[in-house]
Amino acid sequence: MDNIKEAESYKEIANEHFKKQHYNEAVEFYTKAIECNPKNAVYYANRSFSYLKLESFGGALEDATKAIELDRTYIKGYYRRAAAYMALGKYKLALRDYEAVVKACPSSQDAKVKRNECQKLITRLAFEKAIADDNRKSLEETINYESIVVEDDYKGPVIVGDKITEEFVYQLMDTYKGEGKLHRKYAYKILFDVKKQLMKLPSLVDIHIDDDEKFTVCGDIHGQFYDLMNIFNLNGYPSPTNPYLFNGDFVDRGSFSVECIFTLFAFKLLYPNKFFMSRGNHESQTMNQMYGFEGEVKAKYSGPMVEVFTEVYNLLPLAHCLNKRVLVMHGGLFSKDGVTLDDIRAIERNQQPPEEGLMCDLLWSDPQPAEGRSPSKRGVGIQFGPDVTRAFLKDNNLDYIIRSHEVKPEGYEEGHDGKCITVFSAPNYCDTMGNKGAFITLNGKTLKPEFTTYEAVPHPNVKPMAYANSLFNLLSF
Repeated sequence: MDNIKEAESYKEIANEHFKKQHYNEAVEFYTKAIECNPKNAVYYANRSFSYLKLESFGGALEDATKAIELDRTYIKGYYRRAAAYMALGKYKLALRDYEAVVKACPSSQDAKVKRNECQKLITRLAFEKAIADDNRKSLEETINYESIVVEDDYKGPVIVGDKITEEFVYQLMDTYKGEGKLHRKYAYKILFDVKKQLMKLPSLVDIHIDDDEKFTVCGDIHGQFYDLMNIFNLNGYPSPTNPYLFNGDFVDRGSFSVECIFTLFAFKLLYPNKFFMSRGNHESQTMNQMYGFEGEVKAKYSGPMVEVFTEVYNLLPLAHCLNKRVLVMHGGLFSKDGVTLDDIRAIERNQQPPEEGLMCDLLWSDPQPAEGRSPSKRGVGIQFGPDVTRAFLKDNNLDYIIRSHEVKPEGYEEGHDGKCITVFSAPNYCDTMGNKGAFITLNGKTLKPEFTTYEAVPHPNVKPMAYANSLFNLLSF
């Protein structure tokens, strides 16, 4: 009886943390409740919901399944599992659980709406696959942007001639700061020009930094344009003497993703050898459909532009190596030993992220304090320990790795005895997390990382996820 009372007290504490959007703390106290009373389905379902909020979809799936095992009649267990399946792109399995909810609660309109939305999605994806033509014309041929007429009343920046200029890039940022818009003619030109540039790059890009040169590495931006501008205000704008590497997840969540990505792509075109971009797990079709970028592009431009972005994202490099001593990737290390830099160079990256393998790990994996490897709570990639990091560094003659992919209270974290550094550059992530943002600066001689942290800055009154479609709504209940 004492254990049951103690479990309930932990659950109440966890519930309060959840209400305050302190999801990591909620997980901690739901876990304590489970340890006191491991037979209560509610605790697992509640922890599953917390994991969903943390995007730990593997953990959410595992807990929801456990809740169902403990109580086959517990409807929330099916809801949670369906949401986890949706987030992992397993739509048919999600539909099965939504069907179970509708059967158990035939009067629930919410359950019917979610079931119907899931069915519509499955039908649409099947239709799109059926009509796909492997021999279709390239998007450059079907979208003849050069023939697009710029209206006389257009007040935004103009690309004169064939190349991006510094004047254009600064005008572009000023336009975005004033909540203006880049004309679609120039938006398409930037995308197709960036695509041509990225096609020439390897999957692992080697970067040389001079001894006295400052080099900056930024983590996730997630559509927080005004915080991106703050980074440049604090650290200087990109230039031939102020190079940058942005380490993936430029878009989604934040509702100024279009502004972020066109600013970054414009700098990439302006300084191709001094401005670098790595692919993150959110530079992918499924993530963009779920977390707002696809909806934002459609709202600000059009559906065909979404397809162009998908093609461009497929060509982003997966990793960068600084002076042959520091490896930078979005996610982390690998599910097997013995991976070399040449193995990374050999990855065929022009595809959607696979569910396993080297490319998947680079985009999705996370470090853990414990030695060895374990399944990822995200449901994709793995978690890797200090021993895995040490072995990889030794095998490849590297000093340390830099990765992003995870919110950190201070914007960065030095893990694995300083050999695995996380940097996250979106402060107050989603306007709710309260974290600082950070970026790393180093020079070519010592490659010693220096950290700069900062708070979020104000932005126009457009909430995160403003453009998310019904697919994301299936995760809300």
